[in-house]
Amino acid sequence: MQKFATTAAAVAIVAAIAAPAIADTTSDVMLLQQMPAGSMTVTDWYKQSVYDPSNNKIGEVEDVLLDQSGKVTSLIVGVGGFLGAGEKDVAVPFNAVQVNKKDNKWTLVMNTTKDQLKNAPGFKYDRTSTTWVPDRK
Repeated sequence: MQKFATTAAAVAIVAAIAAPAIADTTSDVMLLQQMPAGSMTVTDWYKQSVYDPSNNKIGEVEDVLLDQSGKVTSLIVGVGGFLGAGEKDVAVPFNAVQVNKKDNKWTLVMNTTKDQLKNAPGFKYDRTSTTWVPDRK
């Protein structure tokens, strides 16, 4: 019983010492008081259809890629196929996709055609390295 009491006392002392240190770590975190103007959620992009300038569907956003600083660099767009079979995933620069508002709905538009996307180099997701790699089909 004395061993339990000694262990409990040691745990209490460690907790008391660590508590201020744990509480102090949040003081270095910058918290937002309001959302940055013009912010969009990943949901506005991920799994959304992509259209050409004539409003023809040319693909769907399959992934959103970020650099080490968290800046969005590119999108993976799935093109072609039927119900996912035969679909090809291509990488496009993030700034190649524009957001347009039409009929009170946001749409993603690229100045390209479905055929141009189909002819672009394909990529596949490698679960082992958790990254997109060239598809050597």
